[in-house]
Amino acid sequence: MIKKCWLLALAGMLALSVPGCMVTESTYLKKVEEAGSLEQGLATCKEEVVRLGKQNEELSKKVQDQQGQIGQLEKSREEKVQEVSKTYSQMIEKMKSEIEDGQVTITELQGRLTVNMVDAILFDSGRADIKPEGRVILQKVAEVIGQVEDKAIRVEGHTDNVKVGGALTRAFPSNWELSAARAINVARYLQRLGVDPALLSAAAYGEYRPVSENETLEGRAKNRRIEIVLVPRD
Repeated sequence: MIKKCWLLALAGMLALSVPGCMVTESTYLKKVEEAGSLEQGLATCKEEVVRLGKQNEELSKKVQDQQGQIGQLEKSREEKVQEVSKTYSQMIEKMKSEIEDGQVTITELQGRLTVNMVDAILFDSGRADIKPEGRVILQKVAEVIGQVEDKAIRVEGHTDNVKVGGALTRAFPSNWELSAARAINVARYLQRLGVDPALLSAAAYGEYRPVSENETLEGRAKNRRIEIVLVPRD
């Protein structure tokens, strides 16, 4: 009430201080009302500035927290990539002679390590039992991947597109069954060699993921293979 009276007095004084200025009561009251509205609007703006300031502080804190989380994720990812690179180097060293003979290829890409072995070093034609020389190769593989703890180890069986025929169809009706049996036997043997079975899985792809053409002997030989793949765990 005091503030309103003060505004009324101020408006009256302003009106009287202007020579020749005649102010009606309605104009006078309107100006007083406008002055009050402006003051109220100013107070509201100040409150909004304070609110937005607090909101900005909260958002800045969230951004800092997220940047910290991103930094931790990048560090973790880098450590995992380095671990795979270390495993890759160890595998290369262990299997140097097999790589030189073209029996084994090892690749590393974006944290994924793949050991590709042609089937001839592991199995006889049309068979899923691992040969003695194949066990020697798998022993070398197990010595390296047996040290891995945070990667899933997937054993993949692949064949060429030549259909299983004759008496073999009793055991393997199609290439899927043949590739599955080979992958499972390799996984079981790796387990026997000390690889954690909780990390192992077997997959059968048959003839449906070739890496070369099936029109030549050389191409079909490349397609008949076992791949041991190290991938991030789910």
